[in-house]
Amino acid sequence: MDTEITSTTLHGPELAARARRVEAVHRGGPMHWVGDGFHVRGVFPGRSLPMERTSPFLLLDHHPRQVYPAQTQGRRGVGWHPHRGFETVTVAWEGTIAHRDTAGHAGIIGPGDVQWMTAASGILHEEYHEQEFSRRGGPMRMLQLWVNLPARLKLSEPGYQPITAAQIPVVALDEDAGQVRVIAGEFAGARGPARTHTPILLLDVELRAKGRLVVPLPQEHNALVLVESGHAKAGSEHGRDGELFVFENDGAFVELVAKEDSHLVVLAGEPIDEPIASYGPFVMNTRVEIAAAVRDYEAGKFGAVPR
Repeated sequence: MDTEITSTTLHGPELAARARRVEAVHRGGPMHWVGDGFHVRGVFPGRSLPMERTSPFLLLDHHPRQVYPAQTQGRRGVGWHPHRGFETVTVAWEGTIAHRDTAGHAGIIGPGDVQWMTAASGILHEEYHEQEFSRRGGPMRMLQLWVNLPARLKLSEPGYQPITAAQIPVVALDEDAGQVRVIAGEFAGARGPARTHTPILLLDVELRAKGRLVVPLPQEHNALVLVESGHAKAGSEHGRDGELFVFENDGAFVELVAKEDSHLVVLAGEPIDEPIASYGPFVMNTRVEIAAAVRDYEAGKFGAVPR
């Protein structure tokens, strides 16, 4: 099901009266390696950020800009591994990633591209630095997001959406304040190409110093903004490189102002009000379903690894 979030324009006193307040500015955990190819900070989940405040999003790994040396032999990345019960979303800004899965999908994720993989009933996949990128080395900057699926869809067929940079609409902000790439949902009349199973907004924002961003949202939707790089302010709170604004559900929109040129990622969506049981790469609703996922994986029901 394709869903959307519509936007409206607010002005003057209405803005000041209805802006959401910042509940917290969240830093996340220390840098760590995923496989041997992705040096990331796990922004959430974490003890200080309850899952109900990030729903429908389960996990956010932020890979800040890092320059990898040239590698003449071998591969950097993550080998074959399973997922069930959710979706993975990879957004690349620098660097190039090669992907394959057991549902027959394969491709290259380059700068500006997005990969939206619906693991659902179960899939195996691998992710590596693309061969030519690995041989020459260079900067990589990206993020990976896990998006929950409602119980009715957790055992549906896997899916795959390779979204290129050229497919993503770009909205210019007023007063030359910057631009917004609309990946999912709707903003300022532009609709993102990603097909989502619950209402989700995913915006990739370049905001110039002193520029202002206003994003209207249904009040019941959770709202998070990652300061991928730079320095931005929401109300009286400041967020800097790698920090996450968590907004209260108390207004009709979020508002941010860039203190310097900044790169922001806006995440918003309707919470999925269902129990969560998780075990590594499996996210279901009960422990019984987790045990079934482990059995199915061990029985080879997630597909055969391509030769």
